[in-house]
Amino acid sequence: MKTTQKIINDPVYGFITINNPLIFDIINHPYFQRLRRIHQMALAYLVYPGAVHTRLHHALGAYHLMCNAIAELKSKQVPITEEEEVAVKAAILLHDIGHGPFSHALEKYIINSVHHETIGIALMQMMNKELDGKLQMAIDIFTGKYPKPFLHQLISSQLDVDRMDYLTRDSFFTGVSEGVIGYDRIIKMLTVCNGELMVEEKGIYSIEKFLIARRQMYWQVYLHKTVLSAEKMLIHILERARHLIDTGDTQCKTGGTLDFFLYYQPSKISEEVLQQFCKLDDVDISFAIKKWASHPDFVLQTLCNKLLNRQLLKIKLDSKPFSNEFIETQTKAAAKQLNIDEREAVHFVFTGEAVNTMYKPNNENIKILFKNGEIRDISAIDNPLIHQTISSPIKKFYICTLT
Repeated sequence: MKTTQKIINDPVYGFITINNPLIFDIINHPYFQRLRRIHQMALAYLVYPGAVHTRLHHALGAYHLMCNAIAELKSKQVPITEEEEVAVKAAILLHDIGHGPFSHALEKYIINSVHHETIGIALMQMMNKELDGKLQMAIDIFTGKYPKPFLHQLISSQLDVDRMDYLTRDSFFTGVSEGVIGYDRIIKMLTVCNGELMVEEKGIYSIEKFLIARRQMYWQVYLHKTVLSAEKMLIHILERARHLIDTGDTQCKTGGTLDFFLYYQPSKISEEVLQQFCKLDDVDISFAIKKWASHPDFVLQTLCNKLLNRQLLKIKLDSKPFSNEFIETQTKAAAKQLNIDEREAVHFVFTGEAVNTMYKPNNENIKILFKNGEIRDISAIDNPLIHQTISSPIKKFYICTLT
């Protein structure tokens, strides 16, 4: 007899119930199971040792919050059919299916310049064929084509269950209390008006806490300067390997799936590319780094050994860009210290910028529904705590150096 219900014990929420055949099929699919082998927070575990949870953990957590949100909306007489309920739950389970190794750290670096959501939609369509079209409504909801906008907003907006789970889960596994949000109260305050997802007036303070928590988590965790250094080193490792391959090197071959992406370097999605992509995970990258740690190329070898042994590049943040003179001085110093050409030293001295915006007023706005029927954007609420800074982006410039 086929299992009709399964209970998963989640460290954050407790028991998560799976009780639909389509949801079972999705969770058991190899594309979804691959998420077990992809870290949710890339290399953040080098700073926060507990941050070793995976994309699968996050997908199941977001699914759980979606179940709660749908139950809440239905209790408020929001019309949601059983088919729509299953579809939106399927969509949230699959929302990160297109992530590659080390998640956002290598975004657009595996399949050149292709965003993970584009890959995700293509994978959903492949799964839809395998499942005889059962995912079509889920795909329509995910892509915003379904005629009930609030279902898409639950998956992708500035107040979606995706963000609610990753803030809660990442806070839990890193131990950073600033990310704790009242996700249960936020869900209780959700409502639908004119087909759009909104928050009841009495939920304003919970939304403010959510927005502030997100900004703090970005600077304290996601854009932590040491995490940033490690992830940029990982990118430079792949860039150096590809440079060597372009010059005829054959010793970068790992003997695994990664070779397809290193040597072929696809920039478009095809069925072959997707099939290869779904064989790829963090293990492939980690194995390559361990192998390249003994590569004859000094630059590649040094970068890999430094990352393996957490001897990360020093990083400095500033409110303004670093001068060309300072960058040049650091580059020359690195070249001299390592006894390499200055053109090769750019892998040890490089700059960039990190941007954090709490709220984007023109992107899936968070709307507040007042008791008198008035609807206002959260950014228009007259509250001194967030009013002045809510939509102002904060930009920091960084430079990574050898010493």
